[in-house]
Amino acid sequence: MRIWKAAGALALAFGAAPVAAQQPDVTELIRRIEALQQRVNQLERERRAPRPAARAAVPVQPATPAAPAPSVAAVVVVPPPRTPEVVRAEVDQALRGSLDGLAMRVPNTDTSVRLYGFIRLTGYTDFNARNPTDAASVQGIPLTGSAAASQTGGFDMTARGSRIGFDTRTETGWGRLDTTVEADFRGEISQGGDLALRLRLAFAELTRGDWSFLAGQANSLWNEGLIEAYHDATNLNQSFIRQAQLRATRRFGPNWTVQASIEAPYGDVTTQNGPIFSPIRLDGGASPVFDQAPDLLARLTWRDGPEEYVLRGLVRRLALDADGTVLGPGGSESSLGWGIAAHARLPLGRWMAPFGRDELLLMGHYGEGVGRYFAGNTFGQAALSDITSTGGTGFSLEPVPSYGGTIGYRRFWSDTLRSTVAYAYARQDFPDGIDFAPGSRGALSLNREMQQVIANLVWSPFAANTTTRQPFGWLDLGIEYVFSRRDLEGGAQAAGSGGVGHGIANRLVAFGVARF
Repeated sequence: MRIWKAAGALALAFGAAPVAAQQPDVTELIRRIEALQQRVNQLERERRAPRPAARAAVPVQPATPAAPAPSVAAVVVVPPPRTPEVVRAEVDQALRGSLDGLAMRVPNTDTSVRLYGFIRLTGYTDFNARNPTDAASVQGIPLTGSAAASQTGGFDMTARGSRIGFDTRTETGWGRLDTTVEADFRGEISQGGDLALRLRLAFAELTRGDWSFLAGQANSLWNEGLIEAYHDATNLNQSFIRQAQLRATRRFGPNWTVQASIEAPYGDVTTQNGPIFSPIRLDGGASPVFDQAPDLLARLTWRDGPEEYVLRGLVRRLALDADGTVLGPGGSESSLGWGIAAHARLPLGRWMAPFGRDELLLMGHYGEGVGRYFAGNTFGQAALSDITSTGGTGFSLEPVPSYGGTIGYRRFWSDTLRSTVAYAYARQDFPDGIDFAPGSRGALSLNREMQQVIANLVWSPFAANTTTRQPFGWLDLGIEYVFSRRDLEGGAQAAGSGGVGHGIANRLVAFGVARF
């Protein structure tokens, strides 16, 4: 009986053994997973490791074949993290164009665009006759003893001298193309003091090698803002004419430049009733001032850094035609106007080190019929005519000879503080034979002599940060004193009964200019 029990227990043990072998415990499963992971890691290391060079094949010919190049292990490069600063630097580099300042390159093009301009606030007060304009030229200041002189002083502020514009630059198959469009707010003033946008510049210029060709409305070749001044008028003996033109420029080496232009005409003649102009209607009819040909101008420049010498000239045709006007029928007259001017900008520090960046400025001019090209001197007075007195027949047209000069000194007190002091003189020798009635508009506009003194102090706190359009940084703050005097042709007699033949103006200007 014991034997059978033992045999049954042994059989039960052997029968249960295979089932236990098919059900491993958790410890065994973990061991097997770890072994499998170790095998996977081993295979990965073998895959990444360089393989040994293959043995040379058994030669079947006398020549020995070259051994194959060893394989290169694959390397996975993980890039460093890109911070916002890095991303911005990459974008800035991709959009950086060929213009400085507030500029960028237009994506997917070769064109760079720059936005520029300034916000300008000017306040002024007069110490003599009331002159309610921020653009008070010497030519038209109130005469002593006039009605305006009875209201002394006056104060005003304006921001209409602010400007906005943009440039573009593109490299083309024909050369570098530059364009500019600029406007200010000196248009007609509407009711309530609103200011109208006015086009100043709109031109394109193509540069190829030493040649440049310009078309559009641009600064005249006669222009020269020699003196740094901040009151908003055109200074005596300076010009800021902008008009449509075609211009060619040729550079000779690093210093010489020759320019010539064909520019839009704008005839201006003074009569007893005042100035008349070619595009402005007279008494509801056509103007007798008649433009028949463009003005021709040329300019020669030698420049070496701040040192500069310029000679410029102009030729223009002046014409009157009474037919088709309120003065006709009648005859016609024409004459030739011309002018020359020269200036020098001398950096004194080049010859006398103690003067540093200081500059001496010299300018002189002479011409007959220059007229509007000196807008502060003889605007509307290229020639005199008695056409309104004669009823359109038997009239004459006489160009006005004029000459003058300017001397100025710009002192740099420091890198951020500078001053300019300048004196200008101009004279007109009006032709004999044309006499206007005393007290008439024509007689009151003929100035035999004019003088002007300008002195200012300008602070540019950010002068260390400059661009092409911001030579002294983005901010200018300062004050300026302007003295002006004009003396009439014929003196007190020309002013009429009780009049005084001269006018004097003293103006103090404060200004702030923020550029972008």
